Amino acid sequence: MGKNLSDMTNEELWQLFPIELCAHRENWADQYAREEARLLPVLSPLHLVRISHVGSTAVDGICAKPIVDILVELEKQGDMAAVESALIRAGYRVMSREPGRISFNRGYTEEGFTDEVFHLHLRFCGDNDELCFRDLLRDRPDVAHQYGKLKKSLKNKHTYNRDAYTDGKTEFIRRYTDEAKEMYRGRYD
Repeated sequence: MGKNLSDMTNEELWQLFPIELCAHRENWADQYAREEARLLPVLSPLHLVRISHVGSTAVDGICAKPIVDILVELEKQGDMAAVESALIRAGYRVMSREPGRISFNRGYTEEGFTDEVFHLHLRFCGDNDELCFRDLLRDRPDVAHQYGKLKKSLKNKHTYNRDAYTDGKTEFIRRYTDEAKEMYRGRYD
């Protein structure tokens, strides 16, 4: 039997879970909808404000990793620890945490990805830059096209280094998220 995921180094995890990009798939919206329906009864009693499909799988016509990103926003007084426990019971694993933010995944196994893979970003209401960036990509196909080209270039350089792949997108995402926050001021209040 191999190592548990929690015992693997980043390098071992990157070999097991390389960066894969594919053309947009219509079933991503359905995957999100099924997962939202599964999570709503778990999260609704815990001061849920909004659950949203974010990331490239939420944008038609753009290449993406076949991983559906979900943003969960809690009321400011929400109990993040209670939500964390509920998500773990629902099959999610904690990937990372920082004050006011926890990232989870579901669909990673010691043998690789399952058929449906999710990243869930738990935040307090208002910490939702992903919504702005998603909507800008939906509204600006030219930017979405540039983003797709950037991701393909980074994938070719960093197939087995998720940190480098993510770091390579940061400046682009920050630039257009800042623009989107001005464009969509008040949209997500």
